[in-house]
Amino acid sequence: MNTYLFVYDLMQFCGHSWIFTNMIIRFMSFGKDSLADTFYSIGLVMRLCQLLSVLEILHILIGIDKSRFFPRFLQITERIIVLFVVINSQEEVQGKYIVCVLFFLWNLLDVVRYTYNMLARTGIYYLPLTWLNFSLCILLYPLSVLAKAFAIYVSLPYFETFGTYSIKLPLPFAFSIYFPYVLKMYLLVLLIGKHLIFQKANSQHSCNTAAKQLKIKIKSAQLLSETVNLSATSTKYCREGHHQLV
Repeated sequence: MNTYLFVYDLMQFCGHSWIFTNMIIRFMSFGKDSLADTFYSIGLVMRLCQLLSVLEILHILIGIDKSRFFPRFLQITERIIVLFVVINSQEEVQGKYIVCVLFFLWNLLDVVRYTYNMLARTGIYYLPLTWLNFSLCILLYPLSVLAKAFAIYVSLPYFETFGTYSIKLPLPFAFSIYFPYVLKMYLLVLLIGKHLIFQKANSQHSCNTAAKQLKIKIKSAQLLSETVNLSATSTKYCREGHHQLV
């Protein structure tokens, strides 16, 4: 299974690194003009990578991936909703700068994450890469959440104008779904849910840090105790040797 997961991570790495490199080269070549047509140039590959990432949920469910299910499920479903429901359905949103920012954050995180995963599958743990992987998540993941929220906020006027995904059932049902309200509710749930996840992550990080500090203190105490015992033994031998000489 490690071979399969390695191939999967390699495919995702190739896709996201192509997108990331393409974005950088286009920006260096065309400047701000490249931001407006980001979705048109890399949107297809981005959608393929995100659809492929659904397999990660299956990997966790069948037990071949030991990652936590709930955070990964939230991350994948959020991206699919924002990419396919919000951005892909509204052509006016596709040319916004926020789409470029969002894609940049997603691909930067994923290039590092899949590189780390590939090396981990082979038993290689490169310390700077490990540090970079977890540090980028702490720094960029909240920014990506804000970018997703802003993309949804920007799309609301277009959903209100065009009535995309809004449904009004005829009698006898007399039931309607106004999709902008659904997006507003989802936006609220997204921000509250991420706040709770960040709080839990910070508390877990504090507990882990406290546990590590306790282990360090215990080891230091053990080393100090061994040093004192060694010093006492040495003093004892010195005294015995002195008495024998006398």
